[in-house]
Amino acid sequence: MAERTESSIVINAPADRVMDVIADVLAYPEWSEGVRSVEILTTYEDLRPADVVFVVDAGAIKDTYQLEYDWTSDNRVVTWTLTSGEMLKAMDGAYRLTENGPSATTVVYQLSVDVSIPMIGMIRRKAEKVIVDTALKGLKERVEKS
Repeated sequence: MAERTESSIVINAPADRVMDVIADVLAYPEWSEGVRSVEILTTYEDLRPADVVFVVDAGAIKDTYQLEYDWTSDNRVVTWTLTSGEMLKAMDGAYRLTENGPSATTVVYQLSVDVSIPMIGMIRRKAEKVIVDTALKGLKERVEKS
């Protein structure tokens, strides 16, 4: 899974506020298209999610899967990896935040997905691109309205 899809967006908010919205995984069904439900299985000492189960229905991808999150101490990067899934057999992703002053943050979203059904690489990358772009737009809207 060396190939990945990457996109970025500028959000008009400080990085800490952006990361707080990202960390609030229980609210994803309210703003992240296709996410139907979320259950936090374990958390870290700072109460950030560690192991999370998602139920998604995003057109071609309908799955229940579990991710393991890793948060950096500087509150600027979160990565995740798939630990179990039905349709998904691999997923690695990251949000990387760079502050552009006190009221703007560039968010880079990286994603690599592999599914258990046969799929041409070009189609898989296009699906990743749609997921990444939709998530970034939803994140921007959520943060800027909160």
